[in-house]
Amino acid sequence: MFRFLRRSGRQYQPDGQPVPPVQHVTVRMADGQLAHGQVVEQRADEGGANGPFHPTIVMVGQPAGPRPQRPRRRWFRLVPRWVRWTVLLVIVGVFFRRIVAWAVLAMLSAGLHLFSANVHLPHVTFGWPWSSTTTNTLVGPLVLEKIEGIDKPALGTASFDFTFTRKVTKNIGIFPCWYAATFSAVGRASATVDLNPGPAWWKPSTGHYQLRVLSKPAGGTPGQLAITMALPLPQLPQSVHDVSIDNTLSKPTQVNHSWTYPGIGCGELIQPQFAQSVLYAQAQTEAFDQATTLPSVTGPLVTAAEKEAATIIRDNFIVPTVGALQYDVASFAIRWVPPAG
Repeated sequence: MFRFLRRSGRQYQPDGQPVPPVQHVTVRMADGQLAHGQVVEQRADEGGANGPFHPTIVMVGQPAGPRPQRPRRRWFRLVPRWVRWTVLLVIVGVFFRRIVAWAVLAMLSAGLHLFSANVHLPHVTFGWPWSSTTTNTLVGPLVLEKIEGIDKPALGTASFDFTFTRKVTKNIGIFPCWYAATFSAVGRASATVDLNPGPAWWKPSTGHYQLRVLSKPAGGTPGQLAITMALPLPQLPQSVHDVSIDNTLSKPTQVNHSWTYPGIGCGELIQPQFAQSVLYAQAQTEAFDQATTLPSVTGPLVTAAEKEAATIIRDNFIVPTVGALQYDVASFAIRWVPPAG
């Protein structure tokens, strides 16, 4: 067993000669790889001290060739893929939360409008996280473009009570026979508003559409708009088929008949002429007359139609459009004018 002692300063051989410094070399092995070695002895051949030396080398390390790399186990491979995707989507959703909220409310508003449901949704404006709140977009033409895309009219519906009398006379031989009844009925009619009368209606020369910017968005505060429109007057029912009768609330209130021959013969002769279909047709005609001529009926119809039209245009078309451009509607009014032509 050899024992190596480390001494301070220079080291000496047993004969007193100083130990020569360690010489490190790199040699090529038989397989072509490089190895690090240490020269421990140099022997000369027959040429003596001046002849060539043949060093003895002790290999002190692994071949200097490329070492095989141990595969690294990445930490995120230990996390399930669905967890990584969920975290990524949450981060993206938080960063673009204004856009996500705006898109969700826009789709919900479109779906509710498709089913004709008037629901007031929260107001969320569109905006990129890195963009400012100021916009130079011309809101006037954009709002008018939305209005021109309306393809359904507004209906203002109202119910009203009325009475009508039906009398039938049918003599039996020389005996007069008549039968009369008064009915209390409930009618239901609608007035129609054309929300988009056509491109000619919206020409600037007509003055039917005016939008004024009262203030522009600044510092996170929405701008203010004032919008004034003109629409054709609501149209009252055009035919008896535009009026309906509520049979569940209609009933006879008074019945009269002839006293000269009130027996079974008269009743059997006249009663079939009071069939439900006949009574409904007469009630429908009477209701149509009142819905087109009687002010106490036409007034509520027109008021309901105007209110419905204003609600549809403001809440479903104007407010979402200007809200996406960082504006609020400070005032909105509709003027009602006779239709063109």
